[in-house]
Amino acid sequence: MASVTTGTPKPFQISVPDSKISELNSKLANATFPTEVQGAEWTMGSPLADVKRIATYWHKDFSWRKAEKKLNSYPQYTVPIKVPGWEELEIHFIHQRSERPNAIPLLFIHGWPGSYYEVLRMLPLLTDPKDPNTPAFHVVAPSLPGYAWSQYPCSKPGFGLKQHAEVLHGVMKACGYDKTGYVTQGGDWGGFLTRLVSKYYPESCKAVHTNFPVHFFPKPWKNPISFVQAIAGIALSSEVRAGLAHTQKYFSEGDGYLKEQDTKCQTLGYSLTDSPVGLLAWIYEKLHIWSDNYPWTEEEVCEWISIYAFSREGPMASTRIYWESNHPVGEGAMGRMDVINMHVPNVPLALAYFPNELAKLPYCWAHSQGPIVQQTTYDVGGHFAAFEVPQLLAGDLRKLFGKGGACEGIVPGQKGF
Repeated sequence: MASVTTGTPKPFQISVPDSKISELNSKLANATFPTEVQGAEWTMGSPLADVKRIATYWHKDFSWRKAEKKLNSYPQYTVPIKVPGWEELEIHFIHQRSERPNAIPLLFIHGWPGSYYEVLRMLPLLTDPKDPNTPAFHVVAPSLPGYAWSQYPCSKPGFGLKQHAEVLHGVMKACGYDKTGYVTQGGDWGGFLTRLVSKYYPESCKAVHTNFPVHFFPKPWKNPISFVQAIAGIALSSEVRAGLAHTQKYFSEGDGYLKEQDTKCQTLGYSLTDSPVGLLAWIYEKLHIWSDNYPWTEEEVCEWISIYAFSREGPMASTRIYWESNHPVGEGAMGRMDVINMHVPNVPLALAYFPNELAKLPYCWAHSQGPIVQQTTYDVGGHFAAFEVPQLLAGDLRKLFGKGGACEGIVPGQKGF
């Protein structure tokens, strides 16, 4: 890989101009809502009553300044990063260090429609465990390019998954962790990018953990044992068949957003950028359907959506990664399907399965992606596991890197306990 160049991280504080807040409130006050078919509930998308309720709260009761103060209580930075062939970008990230000097450096990678906000509940569990025998982590949580307060390059198409992985490694390099080594955790796009970072930087990325295990049916000429196991599993297991039916339902009823963002993200972008109610409805649908009966409060939803509404590049920029992954160009470019089919031979891979994840695929299919060292199934949790069930996801990391875990001591000198 060509070298990624970085500058020195600088402390950062969010400061949304008053004019932006006033503009948002004006648009919310003058919002026009569509009609709704009686009894449709969630079958056609975000229900009218829910969107009106949250939009009213956003306008009348929500205080961005209060949320901003809370977000600014975390140690935030920006750093200039330049990847080969592209202009320098200013990338935002949280860097929460543990008090334990030998804590394990952990790169947390979010996806869509999330942000670094997802990791906040998990930070104290990872950085400050009460049990001295439980591993601690130094957590780095960047905002992907075009998300939250990170810059996105608009000079030309082609800023794909490869460049995203380079940026993420660049953040760890700027923090000094490229030399010590680090581990990764991610869901949604983070699940793809964690593996891509491990492919490009195996000397630095020592292990991968994801709660978004997406893998295809094994090819017999590449993974004959996994292929035979997959055939037997489909023939005999009702659990496997139920999981595949769940996955098929997503592809038949739940992936409309994917096709739009894969192909015409710019068209969608006008609505997401100009209409806060449109942005709310687009993302809230996913928060509700993709979580596992999580009891979202209006405050949580408004904080989540406001990060998009006030983001540096605007909410549309977050969708460009879909188009780019669906139209990979340039030397070494990789699309979403390329990453799913990718085999990374020398970096341990751990998978956490939550019941309301978008895809529920057989365990044995994953072995085509690399050396699986841990696979755990949970009874509760959905797509946003770090936010919904932070104790479970943190516990899975502790098990993996803790005493007797499959990856204990994998980062030299940084065991975490």
